[in-house]
Amino acid sequence: MSVDARATRQVKSELALLGRPPTAFDVAEALRRCGQVVSDGAVLTVQQSVWHDSVGAGPLDQLLSWPGVTDVLVNGPEAVYVDRGAGLELTGLRFSSDDDVRHLATRLAASVGRRLDDGSPFVDARLASGVRVHAILATVASPGTCLSLRVPAARRLTLDDWVEQGGLDPAAAVLLRRLIQAKVAFLISGGTGSGKTTLLSAMVDLVPSDQRVVVVEDSRELDPDHGHVIRLESRPANAEGVGLITMTDLVRQALRMRPDRIVVGEVRGGELCDLLRALNTGHEGGCATVHANSAQDVPARLEALAALGGLDRAATHAQIAAALSVVIHVARQGQRRVVRQIGLFKRQPSGLVETVPAWSLKQGQGRLWPGFDVLEGLL
Repeated sequence: MSVDARATRQVKSELALLGRPPTAFDVAEALRRCGQVVSDGAVLTVQQSVWHDSVGAGPLDQLLSWPGVTDVLVNGPEAVYVDRGAGLELTGLRFSSDDDVRHLATRLAASVGRRLDDGSPFVDARLASGVRVHAILATVASPGTCLSLRVPAARRLTLDDWVEQGGLDPAAAVLLRRLIQAKVAFLISGGTGSGKTTLLSAMVDLVPSDQRVVVVEDSRELDPDHGHVIRLESRPANAEGVGLITMTDLVRQALRMRPDRIVVGEVRGGELCDLLRALNTGHEGGCATVHANSAQDVPARLEALAALGGLDRAATHAQIAAALSVVIHVARQGQRRVVRQIGLFKRQPSGLVETVPAWSLKQGQGRLWPGFDVLEGLL
């Protein structure tokens, strides 16, 4: 006989007071006190529910283990989605109430020492498993408490894998390899889930083994196959409001660590200014990712981010022109993530930087633009 959701919550509340993992006898006694019929099935159902509430990602673990899953999204208790590379799919998983979603979110946050409550209703963190989790409570989100889990890739992709899977034109792969060899500073742009981080990791793999790579990230996602990598990860303030370490702090620290290459997982704010200064003071071959809708939109995006760091428009474009050479734009195309365009940062007579196409993918075929000659000169 099944146990209804209200009774299950009541039983679990009683079991939580034990201060230890409940036995089958504990569960049976709690069921009796709550007026429920005790059966093997009822005891097993409650024990499984208690286990899900205390271990891993609870009921979401089954989804996280599905082959190819990159994201698990919980929109309140009634809608749970997964992305397995073909877009979002609604699953049959449901939570009995928003309280259950909130309990899971709070437990996941607490497992990595983060606070999640009405006074601090959202959190972004990386679990010990490597899964990145964002949670926001129903006090500010509708239709209820929301969870967004990003699953790290089970397999590290190389540039050869990108080519084999149709995400990278062979000629473009040759060009990307030459960018790394020549220590050209570059950005990878694209939207959320477009493969920016995956491509950046594959390119950092190609950095010669005798070079020291310092990686700076907001939340650890890059996992390059390189023998000399130092990883720096930012962190928020604790519950007392102290302990904050920003991306800007870490980029500045990276400069003092004798890096041959500085890699920023994603530029999102004022740390861009420090990265540009670093690339303009002898630190060659630096790279990063940035959110943008197209390669042409990247200069405007960088201008907005640099403003957060205190740089005005003229100074920003002067820094970009001197520090960065190439932008690689990636996008989702059906189930694949593809390199759509490679462009050059070129300063115009107005002083502003624009992105000039050097290579682009049209109807599945790579096309070299006149600007490619300029890129050849860089290499």
